[in-house]
Amino acid sequence: MGFFERLKIEASGEWRDYTEHPFTNGLADGSLPEAAFRHYLAQDYLFLVEFARAYALLVYKSPKLADMREAAAGLSAILDVEMNLHVKLCAGWGLSASDLEQTSPAVEMLAYTRYVLDAGMRGDLLALKVALAPCVIGYAEIATRLASHPDANAAKNPYHFWIAEYAGVPYQEVATKARAHLEHLANLYATPAREAELIAIFKEATRLEADFWEMGWRVGQPVE
Repeated sequence: MGFFERLKIEASGEWRDYTEHPFTNGLADGSLPEAAFRHYLAQDYLFLVEFARAYALLVYKSPKLADMREAAAGLSAILDVEMNLHVKLCAGWGLSASDLEQTSPAVEMLAYTRYVLDAGMRGDLLALKVALAPCVIGYAEIATRLASHPDANAAKNPYHFWIAEYAGVPYQEVATKARAHLEHLANLYATPAREAELIAIFKEATRLEADFWEMGWRVGQPVE
């Protein structure tokens, strides 16, 4: 069994809450309120900015040139590709680049990104990669599940482009590569003595990912 699968087993409850959150199910069948998705999109833009900082930290934490190049390629992909695509997607939902830049950060976004950056500052390259794994690898798993839903690709589903983006070959390859690099690092640095520490990081990052979905989900729920 690979390292990532072991992490998922140890964090099975947190992983299920994250990957099967009602927000994701609302994406699959198109029932997610538009206000919830727009709120998520704006916060995800801010998240990507902080995610780029985490990838810059990966470069600093890398002990080898090959690891530095891996991290630098990821940083470039976020800044030069993913953020541009995100801005275009947001424009389709009535959110301009100016709107995104003026968005106030949600507590959940701050808590998650600060945790990841702190894990990286305190730990080594492997610890930071573990903290990033729920997002990078988890989105690929979630999108694959959602894409199998009968309504996921229906023209009437306003979220089918989002699902297709993460279920598509380019992103799936990014996730596969990230997982392979994580396994490589684990083989080098994940000693039995560190197992509990790494599991704790993965559990907390996964829980904070679920909180990020919950942040958007609450916006779309009726006020009681």
